[in-house]
Amino acid sequence: MDKRVELLAPAGDLEKLKMAVLYGADAVYLAGKQFGLRTASDNFSIEEMKEGVSFAHEHGKKAYLTMNIIAHNDSMDQVAPFLEEACDTGIDGIIVSDPGIFQVVRELRPGIPIHISTQTSTTNYRTVEFWHRLGAKRIILARELSLEEIREIRRKVPDAELEIFVHGAMCISYSGRCLLSNYMAGRDANQGDCAHPCRWRYYLMEEKRPGQYFPIEEDAAGTFVFNSRDLCLLPYLPEIISSGVTSLKIEGRVKSSFYVATVVKAYREAIDAFYEGNFGDTGPWMDEVGKVSNRAFTTGFLFGKPGPEAHNYETSSYIRRYDFAGLVTGYDEASGRLIVEQRNNFKAGDTVEILPPKGPFTELTLRELYDEEGNRIDSAPHPQMKVLLAGVPLFPANSIIRRKSAKEDG
Repeated sequence: MDKRVELLAPAGDLEKLKMAVLYGADAVYLAGKQFGLRTASDNFSIEEMKEGVSFAHEHGKKAYLTMNIIAHNDSMDQVAPFLEEACDTGIDGIIVSDPGIFQVVRELRPGIPIHISTQTSTTNYRTVEFWHRLGAKRIILARELSLEEIREIRRKVPDAELEIFVHGAMCISYSGRCLLSNYMAGRDANQGDCAHPCRWRYYLMEEKRPGQYFPIEEDAAGTFVFNSRDLCLLPYLPEIISSGVTSLKIEGRVKSSFYVATVVKAYREAIDAFYEGNFGDTGPWMDEVGKVSNRAFTTGFLFGKPGPEAHNYETSSYIRRYDFAGLVTGYDEASGRLIVEQRNNFKAGDTVEILPPKGPFTELTLRELYDEEGNRIDSAPHPQMKVLLAGVPLFPANSIIRRKSAKEDG
């Protein structure tokens, strides 16, 4: 193959962008303070965007800007000034779903690549052809496509870049075009403010269809009839890459740096193994992605329309096997101690795993903890406090420290 597939990672803020790049992403996607579909993430000011894009470029990576809301009249006057500022940061492409925003981008910045968002629900080769002829460089296909449909689109439209989601949360609606949040919570999902009512607990009763029973109530607590499992296509990367797609996208701009680093690293290693001809046992990679919060996994529509097994009818809670305990920020040469920024409480005697950006994780038991003044402490209870670890091997900055969650410990 002449060109390797791109691994595209979410960047909800500057730290997540840096972690995605350091842990193996080829590109990141991010939003500014306007026009993105994840208002729950911190998103980027123009100054932060400049820093983030520069960081990506310094590491030979790309950064794409999402402007993929379904825009109303009151948004359109703001598109041009925001676009001009954002493009001046050096962004490598714009992700859009609204034809009006598409038109503004084409008029003001005709040279910048445009990617068509999955929010357009592109499910056939004619639609891909339509956008490509209008000047779109890449089309992000709907999640509701099978592998064979993706292959056919590639055969029919060989010149367009194609991007698909391979990991992350799934919507019960078609490619995220949902109105449930509007009606249930007064929050517009298509403006980036989804309240996720698909994760709420519901009871379903049909009183006018005697004899037709819908057995959905699992117990007295009710059931979660709209609650999809998370997408995970890692075991099927050989088939997916061979289908001719350009980019593999990970969902999760609202997720933690721990999530971004862990999932990106697993997919990076799996993709590299494919190109090196030794893609084999996926168990270790699947174990890694299972260490971050998830709702159990499904292959979605990859092998046909999903059935009841693709949904979690019992709970909308995340599975959390590990907690993000800390982030390595440096090394104190005078004392020979590793410097860590606390993210969740940990203490002496805890068994943890330290995951560097490259290479395997190391399991060890924490023996001696010190505060910044050199005083020995039993635990790190305060958020983002600096802790020095003694008797620990040297790990590079931005290594993740994780520990089994209390529930896992029993």
